Amino acid sequence: MKLAEALVLRADKKKRIEQLKQRILRNAKVQEGQKPAEDPESLIKEMEKISEELVDLIQRINKTNSSTEFKKGVSLADVIAERDILVLKNSIYRDLAQSATITQDIRTKSEVKFKGTVKVPDIQERADQLAKAHRELDTKIQELNWKTDLQ
Repeated sequence: MKLAEALVLRADKKKRIEQLKQRILRNAKVQEGQKPAEDPESLIKEMEKISEELVDLIQRINKTNSSTEFKKGVSLADVIAERDILVLKNSIYRDLAQSATITQDIRTKSEVKFKGTVKVPDIQERADQLAKAHRELDTKIQELNWKTDLQ
């Protein structure tokens, strides 16, 4: 199995566990004298089984990411951390640009006026640069994921 396939499988298992959680919670109590629509115990057993499979899959993905070389001296896990930080920083810059954009109507002379403390075009440009760097790095990661066998 390729690493990319394992990542898709991981997402599916996470989604399945969340669906089972919702079904378990919906059937956790019933009106006295009634039966639940589904047996919560069998749902719990299924959730436990999928959770065990997910742990194994995540461990294998992590081992593969740590041992796969992205470029000389840099593991795939290291590059994934860099990608995650690009996403975080991009979000901060976009939120900052939105917060610093002044869009108020002044109706009277006594109303408070606001002014931005940062240059929005510069902040927006930085956010765009981070988004581009993220896209480019993510594309390279995805390419490697499809070439790498899961350990």
